[in-house]
Amino acid sequence: LSKLAYYILVPAFIFNVFSKAEVQLELALRMAAFFIVVTAGTIVVAFLAARLLGAGPQLVAAYVLIAAFGNVGNFGLPVIDFKVGSAGMLPASIFFLTGSTFGFLVGVMAATWNRGGTRWKAVWAAFTTPGVIAVLPAFLVNWLDIPMPMFIDRAVALMAGALIPIMLITLGIQLAGMGRPHIDRHVVTSSLVRLLVSPALALLLVGFFGITGIERSVGIVQAAMPAAVLTSLIALEHDLIPDFVTTAVLFSTVASAITLTIVLAIV
Repeated sequence: LSKLAYYILVPAFIFNVFSKAEVQLELALRMAAFFIVVTAGTIVVAFLAARLLGAGPQLVAAYVLIAAFGNVGNFGLPVIDFKVGSAGMLPASIFFLTGSTFGFLVGVMAATWNRGGTRWKAVWAAFTTPGVIAVLPAFLVNWLDIPMPMFIDRAVALMAGALIPIMLITLGIQLAGMGRPHIDRHVVTSSLVRLLVSPALALLLVGFFGITGIERSVGIVQAAMPAAVLTSLIALEHDLIPDFVTTAVLFSTVASAITLTIVLAIV
């Protein structure tokens, strides 16, 4: 299911949203810049917190990975749909693409920190993910006002509509398979940085970027997401204490039931 969502449904969703969207490029760029700055600030706080707690290089890298990659996809999109409905899907998609690309880039670089891996491969992988690739044709169809054949338009719309239910099922399956967690102070600290520092920075900085209305609410909520399940896969692939990262994903997801309730009430 995760491969189906990643390679087919996400690109279909992105194409369906962006090919029909009416959004100013200048606003979209401000939204992307806002989310990158918030994520970068969260990473800095996570790095400092890890060093203050005497974490070693691998654990510091794990803190950075968790801070960099919020679950803006298979958790964030359904929450936004619940909070503001279909009107929030376009800004949510912009934050989703920005957060996923930047998070994947920084996350993989952090995971390869102690292994001497090539950083350019991480950059290339981030910008060749299916969801990011779908942006260009969607933008061209929108900008050039190219009419889509009805059978293609309906097929893409049906696949796009399947994304959120499939993402929720996938999230449940992945979390159920994580096993019994071992929670220590590092798990709690890294999770709280992800859940509290990120939305706090978003609240502080959103006005500076001139983001208001639905875009403001969506941006803050997306910043409050727990660690993405994909961080576990990155940690496993690069042998970056995967048990710790997986436990942080599970703990932050459970704890977000409290923190997200507060954030949703505020925004």
